Amino acid sequence: MRFSTMFGRTWREIPSEAETESHRLSLRAALVRQIAAGIYAYLPLGWRVLRKITQIMREEMDAVDGQEISMPVVQPAELWRASGRYDAPAPGPALLRFKDRGDHDMVLGMTHEEVVTALARQEINSYRQLPLMVYQIQTKFRDEPRARGGLIRVREFVMKDGYSFHADTNSLDTYFERIHQAYLNVFARCGVQVFAVEADSGIFGGSQSYEFMVLSSIGEDTLVTCAACGYAANAEKATFVKGEAAKGDLLPIEKVATPGASTIQAVAAMVGVPTRQTLKAVFMSDLEGQVIFALIRGDLEVNMTKLSNALGGVELHASTTDELKAAGIVPGFASPVGVQNVRVIADESITTGTNFVAGANEPGFHLKNVNYPRDFTAEQVTDIALAQDDDPCPNCGQPLRTSRGIEAGHIFKLGTKYSSAMEATFLDSDGTAKPLVMGCYGMGTGRLLACIIEQNYDERGIIWPTSVAPFQVHLVSLGTNNPQVVEAAEVLYQELLDGGFDVLYDDRAESAGVKFKDADLIGIPVRITISKRTIEANSVECKLRRGESVELVERAQLAGWIRQALA
Repeated sequence: MRFSTMFGRTWREIPSEAETESHRLSLRAALVRQIAAGIYAYLPLGWRVLRKITQIMREEMDAVDGQEISMPVVQPAELWRASGRYDAPAPGPALLRFKDRGDHDMVLGMTHEEVVTALARQEINSYRQLPLMVYQIQTKFRDEPRARGGLIRVREFVMKDGYSFHADTNSLDTYFERIHQAYLNVFARCGVQVFAVEADSGIFGGSQSYEFMVLSSIGEDTLVTCAACGYAANAEKATFVKGEAAKGDLLPIEKVATPGASTIQAVAAMVGVPTRQTLKAVFMSDLEGQVIFALIRGDLEVNMTKLSNALGGVELHASTTDELKAAGIVPGFASPVGVQNVRVIADESITTGTNFVAGANEPGFHLKNVNYPRDFTAEQVTDIALAQDDDPCPNCGQPLRTSRGIEAGHIFKLGTKYSSAMEATFLDSDGTAKPLVMGCYGMGTGRLLACIIEQNYDERGIIWPTSVAPFQVHLVSLGTNNPQVVEAAEVLYQELLDGGFDVLYDDRAESAGVKFKDADLIGIPVRITISKRTIEANSVECKLRRGESVELVERAQLAGWIRQALA
């Protein structure tokens, strides 16, 4: 491709709206252009990278017996109603709903579990067809309320999503390991370092799931890891050893004055107990304004994802002053004792001690010796605690550490969640009808492109791994006003193409400085420069993007040098 006619121009200025390095560089290097919030167009350079990424995905999915299909982006709402997700709290408003001209309820697919289950219901009828996996690389739309980070969090995106079908969980477990390795292969071939962590299944449901995370300070996910035993989980899923508060005989409730003490630390200091001997109240509300009273031991924090999951995946926001007032809650002094008009969800830590200090739901007062279940009840008692730095590892007890990361892929064991709801069954060897056991495997192509950049750049621009670079060779012609140089560059360009190389040929009438800066910005692995000086030496100037040294290579040796460099 000739640079002079390439659709898309590099930018010198750093775009003010770009929040991450991958966002800045993908705009400056003319990979993408934003059309609307969270919606991007891929220009030729970016699309070539995306095609190489998707080809790697295809090869690895085919290697584990995947069969590529294509499913529609526009889906009938009846499928989502059949699965129970159309009116569920999650995905909620993220699922874009509309009516067609026939007044039928439709959705823009944010995922394809419903469609693929409907297809399986039609096509699979016997255990002899199992196991099998189908996958697609398809556009999806999620009406994301906080699109950010360029391609990292968008509304319209291309995803490789696969779905496997099995006769039993043992078959799914075996295949799950094959997919796990296939994902590691994809990331390794794309030049991205990842590690798998236990994860929350979110709106997809199912049991076991793993996320493949790219460590990054700009990541939206918090990872919890243990260096001693290798435990790794997303903070949304992570567990830890919570320890216990003091235990003793249950004492009668005693009301004590705590003027001005509206925080856990202030209350504990005033009453003379450690924070783990207190009960903390956190108030969230759902979209209908129903107040959720989340109760946890005072030395712990509430994990909002775990809390949402305990409520069936509802979307939550911090309760407003008006919502608390309507529920009769006194902020800073709220009490689970005698509370009404709210849903109480308690962490299991409240059961591992006695005689806690809690609010009295009266300004300036708290209650001593509050005990569950003697003095109050909860709709649920479950794990809603957030793991933090230095918390003991659930496996070995050593201190946990937190870091930030970007989710680059996610695999799930769906089980029979969708097949049971949508009556997708098969006849087993004994002639009985059983629901299909399913797995789900997702990987965003644009997000992976962004992750590649996040791990492969320097102060001058992108440094593409050879496997996904838009071109293999960046040919720079210096001296476009010199007929001898122009002719030699054209001959060399054709020779490289005939030799099977992907070449971006910079034939513009620009200075050497401009051309070299663009070459570094775009980040193609090999830069070849031809000029009057190199022609006189019957050679060309060669440089690797990952290196600093420049060397003259004879024309007769050039093809071999490039192949060795790319290898």
